[in-house]
Amino acid sequence: MSSTPETKLSESHTDNKKVPVSTGMPEYISLDKWADTGYEWSGDVEPSIFKRLEAILSTEHEQKEISISANLYRHNNVLHLSFTLTGNVWLTCQRCLQPVAIELSDDYNIALLEQESQVRLVDEEQDYLLLEEIITEQSPESLLPFKKLVEDEILLKTPMAPKHDDCEMTVEQFGEIPEEEESENPFAALASLKGKL
Repeated sequence: MSSTPETKLSESHTDNKKVPVSTGMPEYISLDKWADTGYEWSGDVEPSIFKRLEAILSTEHEQKEISISANLYRHNNVLHLSFTLTGNVWLTCQRCLQPVAIELSDDYNIALLEQESQVRLVDEEQDYLLLEEIITEQSPESLLPFKKLVEDEILLKTPMAPKHDDCEMTVEQFGEIPEEEESENPFAALASLKGKL
């Protein structure tokens, strides 16, 4: 995968782990190159670059760029991917069908475990993933699916049925509402028989 944006960035900055702000988000991060020295990336991206997210974005409101700042580092002999998202996306309210803003701004930190035995090295509340489960790309080098991991976290942050906090469902009525007919009490017939016995 020598044509990935990450590779182009890394080739020109091999002596420095800080990668300057870039307009193109790396699809992958080469763990062979960056796992031990660390890797940083930051930039602003359109929400539509995430294909699974794009499918649920509202088309009735302009989407603003999301700011992402990411850091791949090793701590206690465990690889971590931490990143900060700043911004929001517009989805469609499932009650009124109007655009609703979903806040994404948050800090994320995922431990990337090379072996399952490393679980004991991370805090109990720490999110973690096994590298062998997330690196599915057949390649001579070990490529972390950076863009996919960020998109996964964005999708976890978005509600399955987004709605405004104070939304009243709009109901359109078609035709006349039939008047309820007063039905006869079934026990009235028994009451009339009671007096005859």
